[in-house]
Amino acid sequence: MNSERGARVEICKHSGDCGGCIYQGIPYRDQIVLKGKEVLRLLEEKKVTYEKYLGIEGSPTPVAYRNKMEYTFGDEVKDGPMTLGMHKKGRFMSIITVDECQLVDPDFNLLLDATLQFCNEKGYPFYHKKSHNGLMRNLIIRKGEHTSELLVNVVTSSQSDFDGSGFVKMVQNLPLKNKLVGVLQTINDNVADFVYCDKLNILWGQDYYTEEIMGLKFRVSAFSFFQTNVLAIEKLYTEAISLIKDLDGKTVFDLYCGTGTITQTLALRANKAIGIEIVEEAVEAAKSNAALNGLDNCEFIAGDVFEVLDQLETLPDVIVVDPPRVGIHPKALEKIVNYGVKQIVYISCNPKSLAENLSYMQYYGYTVKSVKAFDNFPFTKHVESVILMTYCGDKRK
Repeated sequence: MNSERGARVEICKHSGDCGGCIYQGIPYRDQIVLKGKEVLRLLEEKKVTYEKYLGIEGSPTPVAYRNKMEYTFGDEVKDGPMTLGMHKKGRFMSIITVDECQLVDPDFNLLLDATLQFCNEKGYPFYHKKSHNGLMRNLIIRKGEHTSELLVNVVTSSQSDFDGSGFVKMVQNLPLKNKLVGVLQTINDNVADFVYCDKLNILWGQDYYTEEIMGLKFRVSAFSFFQTNVLAIEKLYTEAISLIKDLDGKTVFDLYCGTGTITQTLALRANKAIGIEIVEEAVEAAKSNAALNGLDNCEFIAGDVFEVLDQLETLPDVIVVDPPRVGIHPKALEKIVNYGVKQIVYISCNPKSLAENLSYMQYYGYTVKSVKAFDNFPFTKHVESVILMTYCGDKRK
């Protein structure tokens, strides 16, 4: 489907119960127009002025774009048959089986259906959130967009045995279009309702898949954060980096860098790129991937952005920020604007927190030169943005 022709996608059979997609049945062109307007509305609400709005760019494909899904075992109705999928809209305890989801590769739906059937045939009970009894907890599937590699991870408690060899055989016999590279079992005995790894068992193959972004290679482990829509993020990163006209000989700070994808891309042009990220596992992955790509001008530091910046003696020439949905904490934001660098590129996954941060930065002398929105998550409420800011002097003076 061409995302620019306004084609209408057939309404998903799960749309009545699954809360993931809110734009079902709306032509894709109309969806992205609505999202672009929402970004501008929030900016105007916070009195953020900008010189240019460059529009909104759609995803290269509006369907089958997600490279990771985390499914949950449960039941839709109390004491009903076991299900595997997503939380029912407005019903935290209810899980619906989403075996025809449009946002994922067909192999994901095939694996979900086969895994549920396998567990039902074995008579495995699901892990109950209240009683904390049961075996089956989650199924996590990850895929390399450019490598077509699949990593399958079944999450269980340790309360009873799981037939790992039988599960591997079942998965290997499926008519998958992608290349299976690893089948894993994660043991999770934490009572909280999230995937925690007490122990990781490699049932077959390897515990990572590989991906390529903008000519760089990445090893993505079972629990590493990685961009969900690779084709779209390549377009976003290309736009973000193109806004920085001259990186030669410069030092760039990449704040909230995750696994260092954009840090390494910046390092291809800059003299030095320093990535800061609070998640230690992500930093270790970033270091490994930089070594894999032969980049020796990258440095990755684990820690809170505010605390790390307070300790760093190196001064940046350019700053790139890609914060989580809550945006940049005021203490970190104060440190960032006090550098007074000429250019800041802000990559946002939440226009509301973006508007709040930009309003603050405007007050401290930054001008928003351009705004461009990106729809990296078609059919959902989420929208990304890339902002270029330049320093014009502290307006308080």
